[in-house]
Amino acid sequence: MAQRVGVSDGGNKKTSRVRVAVRLRPYMNKEDEKSEGPCVRGLDSQNLEIINWRNATETVKYHFDVFHGEQTTQQEVFLSVKPILPHILNGQNASVFAYGPTGAGKTHTMLGSSEQPGVIPRAVREVFKLVKAKDENDGWDYSIGMSYLEIYNEKVLDLLSPNSQDLPIREDKDKNILIPGLTHMTITSFADFDKHFVPATLNRTTASTKLNQRSSRSHAVLLIKVVRTQQKLPHRQQTGKLYLVDLAGSEDNRRTGNQGIRLKESGAINLSLFTLNKVVDSLNSGTSVRVPYRDSKLTRLLQDSLGGSAHSVMITNIAPEYKYYFDTFSALNFAAKSKLVVNKPFTRETVALPVLPVKRSREEREAGGSGSEPQKKKQKEEKKTEQDGSSPSAHHHSSLEQSLMDRLIALEKRTMSSQDKERLAMLKEIKELKEKQRELESKAMLFSQLARDKSNTKQEPDFENNTAALRRKPSDATKPNKQQAVVQPLQVSLRQHLQPLLVVKKQSVCVKKKENALSVLIESPGGKENSTENAWESQLDQSMLDRSKQKILQILNMGCLKELKGLQQIGDKKAKLILGWREIHGHFTKVEDLIQVEGMTEKRFSSFMKANIVSAMGK
Repeated sequence: MAQRVGVSDGGNKKTSRVRVAVRLRPYMNKEDEKSEGPCVRGLDSQNLEIINWRNATETVKYHFDVFHGEQTTQQEVFLSVKPILPHILNGQNASVFAYGPTGAGKTHTMLGSSEQPGVIPRAVREVFKLVKAKDENDGWDYSIGMSYLEIYNEKVLDLLSPNSQDLPIREDKDKNILIPGLTHMTITSFADFDKHFVPATLNRTTASTKLNQRSSRSHAVLLIKVVRTQQKLPHRQQTGKLYLVDLAGSEDNRRTGNQGIRLKESGAINLSLFTLNKVVDSLNSGTSVRVPYRDSKLTRLLQDSLGGSAHSVMITNIAPEYKYYFDTFSALNFAAKSKLVVNKPFTRETVALPVLPVKRSREEREAGGSGSEPQKKKQKEEKKTEQDGSSPSAHHHSSLEQSLMDRLIALEKRTMSSQDKERLAMLKEIKELKEKQRELESKAMLFSQLARDKSNTKQEPDFENNTAALRRKPSDATKPNKQQAVVQPLQVSLRQHLQPLLVVKKQSVCVKKKENALSVLIESPGGKENSTENAWESQLDQSMLDRSKQKILQILNMGCLKELKGLQQIGDKKAKLILGWREIHGHFTKVEDLIQVEGMTEKRFSSFMKANIVSAMGK
């Protein structure tokens, strides 16, 4: 069990402004440079100017944290990113994203080549270097993992698993952004990272346009997660995330010549970048206006990076040619707005609570199988209630369960020493016995309910007289007619145990009784859903209710996506939300914790419990 604790740096509400670096790529065509010259030029390491399109004799000047000229190396660009990397080893988030028009060199800045690696490989190598430099005696263990995705036509696709479908983007109660179902790989070295990253990069969607031979048609996001765990009590655990983002460039379709699919792609790219501009404007407005993070998948994913909890660096890539003038001018204006955005980083930390060992009784130790321990405990409770004066149906139900459990325990003991084929056969028999046990429990509970209904209608109920009448008229049970219910024994060896429970009546009366019993279990006396929250639960046998809740809790904690969808009223979307909640908070301690999952209200939870418990009764 873990307790989530949010801790800000030094106990103070510190802020971190988005740092903006601008990189000017070299001329691609030297002939144009001689005839027209560049439309933008750098003044020093922080300032640059661009020609004013309204008046060519004037210039517009900009000031940023860093300006990288045409001769800047990949290592020098990385140095503007390096200062934020140590934060992720202390449980904080960091983000680096490249912005600019298509053909301005964003992918070269982020990926680079084997001879000139970009920001992404250099940053990952630096993370491993920082972890390795940590003193082994500092009392912390470190683990590094990676995920890689792209946003293509407003769909989130897993690049490490190229056959995956569109993935959802969620937000937990602590405002952390997460993607349920996204592949996460643990990596132990830079070579291990490179082995997975290079093939995944080839899965990214690219195409050729008039302005760029290999244009990115999607936004690519690499996530590096560093988890460090304290070796001693209280075993604190801190999680830091590094987002490395290569944005697709904005496009003027008149100059790129996009048509068909390319036109649809550029429309999705431009729309997401337009939403990104709206987010920055909203953050800088200084009012309580809604920030439109949810208007696109890109801004939803960058929610931590802009106005969130990350240390962020934006590298704005621009081109010097006149044909890029308006794209460059727009990119510089966006960069100037972005440097005003303020984030509030804090440390994400969990504290593991100690789990006390449970002392096992001598009977449980002799039973051996872990799966039989809770059932034996329930058998003891049922025996205790029988001694206190429980109903005859409970007595027969307990004896039936005891005989089946003895067989199950014996089979489970044999599976520990049997060969594979024998083990499979015994496991199959165990499954059949368990299904038979559930059937007997359901029928015993139903007949017990019918007996209680009858006792409510008569002042002096006589259950023994009913069984005696059954013995006096065997011909009625053995010679059924159209108006009689035929009761076939479930198993010859169990006939004696079931006999006192089988009360033969006319078929119409029997069906009506069963329907009334089920309606009592599901509905309140008013005929609608329970007027009080737990009224329907009080109508069920407590052991049956506990057993159903335990099965539901086991599926919630251990079930995969398919098993979760097998629960009543749980679809694909809700199953993914449960997986996401479980990834953040750990196991559900009780079934009622399901209310904390997004979209699960108390009313929906009550309906969920009714549907699944009634479904279990029918099996």
